Amino acid sequence: MKVLFTPIGILAGLAAGFAAQKGFDRIWAAFDDHEAPEPEDREVSYPKLAAALMLEGAIFRLVKGMVDRGARASFASVTGTWPGEEDDSR
Repeated sequence: MKVLFTPIGILAGLAAGFAAQKGFDRIWAAFDDHEAPEPEDREVSYPKLAAALMLEGAIFRLVKGMVDRGARASFASVTGTWPGEEDDSR
């Protein structure tokens, strides 16, 4: 089943990355009128860069994790098999 889920996981990951970037851009716009700073920006302060990177990372991880979990749950509801490792210790 892992082979069948692989293309779904890849497409879901790409969609999650796109959605996370759009979400980050909207949230950052609420805090600052300028685009979020990048590490190569020479004039940006360390605190502003750190805030932007932490926010972007948190949003990306949250969106990617939720989309991945949803894709796996949908796959399992259609096929009856959970794609990937199942942890029985939880």
